Amino acid sequence: MTSFAVVGAGWRAEMFWRLAAGLEGVRCAGVVVRSPRELPVPTFTSLAECVAETAPDFVVTAVPWPVTPGVVVEAVERGLPVLAETPPAPDAAGLRELWAAVGDSGLVQVAEQYLLMPSHAARAAAVRAGLIGTPTQVQVSSTHQYHAISLMRGLLGVGRGPVTVRASRSTAPLVDPLTRDGWTDDPDPRPATTTIATLDFGDGRSGLYDFTDNQWHNQLRFRRLLVRGSHGELRDDEVIRLSEPRTLVRSPLVRRQTGYDLDLDGFDTDTITLGGEVLYRNPYPGRRWSDEEIAIATLLDATAAWVRGTAPAPYPLADGAQDHLIALAVEEAADTDRTVTTGTEIWA
Repeated sequence: MTSFAVVGAGWRAEMFWRLAAGLEGVRCAGVVVRSPRELPVPTFTSLAECVAETAPDFVVTAVPWPVTPGVVVEAVERGLPVLAETPPAPDAAGLRELWAAVGDSGLVQVAEQYLLMPSHAARAAAVRAGLIGTPTQVQVSSTHQYHAISLMRGLLGVGRGPVTVRASRSTAPLVDPLTRDGWTDDPDPRPATTTIATLDFGDGRSGLYDFTDNQWHNQLRFRRLLVRGSHGELRDDEVIRLSEPRTLVRSPLVRRQTGYDLDLDGFDTDTITLGGEVLYRNPYPGRRWSDEEIAIATLLDATAAWVRGTAPAPYPLADGAQDHLIALAVEEAADTDRTVTTGTEIWA
């Protein structure tokens, strides 16, 4: 059994200890909170106390952005591997300081889960299988900042090289019916800002970032993902490709979801397929978890395996820092209306 301690008690921290209860071989040993409270797992007021009492195998940080670097450094100083919530530091200066303090330790991973969501994992599998040839461009209009950058980099297969960013913003009225707290019941349009950026990763690979305020929750804006390749294109849940000379094939990615109509197996994700090929199979059947929950559980399992030495690092600090550096460059380019290039000086 591999155990972990969570630092933080917000909604994201809760997901880690709640999902761990449904996993085999991983458990939450305790939670570090600022003030005592009743939780379904043991609570402690300091990491030192938690480590002394429970001896966790790794630490998960789920605290506000400015607090994360300090918690990460403290855990590493205790020799503990860390899974740090995104982003690992709030700004470029903080990323540099964090890397200087713990970059060489090899103990820090970043909790970037988007590529582990079933739909994105299936798309990534289709791209890796070469169905659209060499991927050359990824367009993301669904999530923001470092999450969108992670999707671009992962689907393109690019490393941590320099990226050139151009960006702009516009504001237009939009009704905002849903937030994280639920329905707003507000029918009046409010000003909503859209940021659009182009990213040049070099070697003919590029990205398009398109995000509108609250697009995660606002169902009045479609989520869109496009991967262009040398031999075809993946658009959301459909692939068009050249299968043989003079033959164009359009194929849907099909999710098998149980629990509909007369299916009495209960509501759950089963597989995502393309023709006769299974691109994704839910590793947690019967849990009835959402895509977000499946992704975080997958990340927890991957982190535990890495800590045990039986699997590679799930998402090293250098990758999480690179995502956030590029996201910061998008904001800077949009704010200043100029081209921004971000490099790899942090780990040079």
